[in-house]
Amino acid sequence: MAPSRVYQIRVPATSANIGPGFDVCGIALSLSLSLRVTIPDTESGSSAPLSSFSSSSSSSSSSSAPSEPLPVITYSGLDSDNVPLSPYKNLLTRVALYVLRSHNIAHFPPGIHIAAHNEIPFGRGLGSSGAAVIAGVLLGDLLGNLNLPKVRLLDFALMVERHPDNVTAALIGGFVGSYLKELSPEDTSAASIPLAEVLPEYPPDAGPEWGMDPPRAPNDIGHYVQFGWAKEIKAIAVMPKFELPTAKARSVLPTSYSRKDLVFNLQRLAVLTTALSRSPPDPDLIYEAMKDRVHQPYRKTLIPGLPEILSSLTPHTHPGLLGICLSGAGPTILALAHSHFDAIAAEITRIFKTKDIEVDWQVLEIDQRGSVVEQLE
Repeated sequence: MAPSRVYQIRVPATSANIGPGFDVCGIALSLSLSLRVTIPDTESGSSAPLSSFSSSSSSSSSSSAPSEPLPVITYSGLDSDNVPLSPYKNLLTRVALYVLRSHNIAHFPPGIHIAAHNEIPFGRGLGSSGAAVIAGVLLGDLLGNLNLPKVRLLDFALMVERHPDNVTAALIGGFVGSYLKELSPEDTSAASIPLAEVLPEYPPDAGPEWGMDPPRAPNDIGHYVQFGWAKEIKAIAVMPKFELPTAKARSVLPTSYSRKDLVFNLQRLAVLTTALSRSPPDPDLIYEAMKDRVHQPYRKTLIPGLPEILSSLTPHTHPGLLGICLSGAGPTILALAHSHFDAIAAEITRIFKTKDIEVDWQVLEIDQRGSVVEQLE
C-alpha cells in the first residue's frame, strides 16, 4: 500500500459585528472546525503530481469527468447530520474545488479522505459558514500544492463570502477590522463560482462540470488590521437553541440610516478598537463603546429577550461585565467580561427562559493564532 501524508486544518469560530462594528469588526474564538486530510502518495512515496489532474483549458476538461474516486468526506460533532457529503454539494469541497479550478486544476486528486470535526453550531452567529469557507480555501491550497500567501487566500474567501469580518477573523485570528474593496460585476459573477451565498440553494446541475471555469479572484480584495486584545477579557457566548439565517436577519435592516445613528456608531467604534486592548480594561468605557444603532435595534423582533438583555445587564448590575452585543446576525449573545462569567451567563439564560427559549453557553478564549495547517504524519 502506498504511504500517505496526513494534515490537519483548524479554523476558529468567529463573532462578527462586534458592538458598533457592523460588517467591520470580528474576533476569533476558541471553538473550531477541524479537518484531518489524508493524501495518498505514489508508490515511490513522493507526492502525486497534480499536473496529472490539471487541464489546460475549460473546454478540454469539461468533456470528461475524472476517472479517479472522489474525495471521501466524513463529519462528526455539532450538526453533522445536516452536512451533505457529496464533494459537489459540501461547502468545504466546493470552495476547495473553486480554488483548484482557479489554478487550472480541474478535478480533485484521487484517494483523498477528509474527516471533519465541527464545534461551531450552525446558524447561531458564530461564523460556521465563514469557517467552512476558510477551511475550503485552505483545503484547495493544500491539495493543489499552491502555497498561497494569506492575503491571496483571503481574496478567494471573499469571492465566496462577502462579509470580510467573519472570514478575516477566522483566517488571521484575534480581533480584526477589515474592509472589502468594491469589485466589478464581472469579478463577482456568482453563477460561475462553485458556491456563493446569493444562491438560495445548490443548483440542480451541481456536479463535476459545474463551475468548471470560475472567475479568478482579483488581487487585494480585502484589507485588514489586527487590533490588540487585553489578556483579561474573555467572551461568554450564550447560544439560543434556534437558528437565525443570516439572510433573514439582513432582511429586517433598513436601506438607509440617519446621520445621527451613523455618527453614534462611528464614535463608539473609534473608541472600542483601542479600549479592548488596554489592561486593565475599563468597564464603563467599553460598555458604552459596545452600543449599536445600525443592526441590533432592527433585529430585536427576531430574538425574543434581546431588548431586556441589552438594557438590563450593565457593569454596575453585574460586576465583571464589560460589554454585550449580538454575535454576528444572532441569535447568540456575546458578553465580554473579565470575571464573574457564570453569574453573567446565568442572568442572560434566565431572561431567555422567560421567553421559553433554552440556551447553551460557554466561556471562550480569544483565538490569537487564526487558521492553522499542520502536517501530522
